[in-house]
This record gives sequence, C-alpha cells and structure tokens, in this order.
Amino acid sequence: MASEEQCSVPPRWRSISLTHVEYAAGDLTGEVLAYTSLLPIAILVGFVTLIVFKRELHTISFFGGLILNEAVNWLLKYILREPRPCEGAHATLNTEYGMPSSHSQFIWFFVVYFFLFLYLRMHQTNNARCVELLWRHVLSIFLLGVALSVSYSRVYLLYHSWSQVIYGGVAGSIIGVVWFFITQEVLTPLFPKIAAWPISEFFLVRDTSLIPNILWFEYTVTRAEARNRQRKLGTKLQ
Repeated sequence: MASEEQCSVPPRWRSISLTHVEYAAGDLTGEVLAYTSLLPIAILVGFVTLIVFKRELHTISFFGGLILNEAVNWLLKYILREPRPCEGAHATLNTEYGMPSSHSQFIWFFVVYFFLFLYLRMHQTNNARCVELLWRHVLSIFLLGVALSVSYSRVYLLYHSWSQVIYGGVAGSIIGVVWFFITQEVLTPLFPKIAAWPISEFFLVRDTSLIPNILWFEYTVTRAEARNRQRKLGTKLQ
C-alpha cells in the first residue's frame, strides 16, 4: 500500500501514448480512420508473432527493414524539425515534429516491399496461373487501399499536412525498394550460411529463400505427412 507521504505529494503521472489516437467526438469517419491509423502497430505485432513461431530469415530481414525505416524517419524529423499542421490540437504526441509522417512512411515501406515480394520472389508451383495472378492482384489492390487509408487518416485527424504525408510515403517507398534489393542480392546468398550457424540451429532459425512459395510448400508437406501418419495409424489399428 502507498504511504500517506506518497499520497500527499503525488508524482506527475504520464500515460503510455503508443496507441493514443484522438478523433473528434461524434465523428464516425474520424473514429474509423483513427482505428485505421493503428494498422502499423498491428503489422508490427504480426511480424513479432511470425518471427517467434516461424523463425525464418527473410521475415527477420523484412522486420529489420521496418526498424531501419523507423530510425530514418526519426532522424529526418529531428533534422527537418517541421511542426505539425495544428499545434496544440492533440494533447498527447510522441514527438512535436511532423515531417515526414511516420505512419505514412511505415505503411508505404511495408506495402511497396510486399508488392516486390509478391511479384518478384513469390511464385506458385502448380499450374493455376490465372488463379495465382488473380489473388496477387486482389491482395495488391487491398494493400494499396490500406496504405492510402492510413495516409489519409493522418491528414483527416490533423496529425500531419498533405506534404508531410506525401514525403513520408515517398521516403518509405524508396527505402522499401532499396531494402528489398539489398535483401535479395546481398543478404539472401548469406542466408544458408547464417542458418547453419550453431546459434541459428539452437534457436531453430531457418532459411526458406530457395523455396518459391513457402505457403504452398508447407501446405503440401503438412498434408503429405498427415496422410502418411494417418495411414500408419490405420495399419496399427488393424
């Protein structure tokens, strides 16, 4: 329990403002866009989950690019020091500077990198070419809509100006392209060696860069193994 002295002179409390996004009371569009602007946090949580359970080197590299992108954004903000469009409009902000928008830079890095991953690295191994192209196009259009929604939300909610959002998107896109080709041309050839390190084997870190479509591969291998075990189980029960 707190002592009487602690209660008589309370400390100055501060809230954790990681997900503290404000919108105008009664504004349904603002509320929807406020939740939309939280998508970068959901993406980060998804990456951490994938890394913990999959431990795949390309996913780790993708996540490393996101962290690098955030570091560049932080550096640019403190170099440019451009204030947000409506000073004092929001009570809780991580930083007073708005150029470039971190949300916009983050989401465009993610989307551009994912575009390149879908069309340049991920290939289907069966003959369903039309189906393969269809789901890629549908996913790409969906991701583009997500990026535009997150970017627009920052302007609508008065966190950033249009120029801050546009420059953030340009910066994130450029870094996404550069990091994709660094991963493909520089890091991917090193992945087999990294996966063979004792520490990688201890933590079950794996390299799947030579497998064109890891989702299809895992599906077919898991299905074959399940059928094989079911067949063996049936033989034992006879």
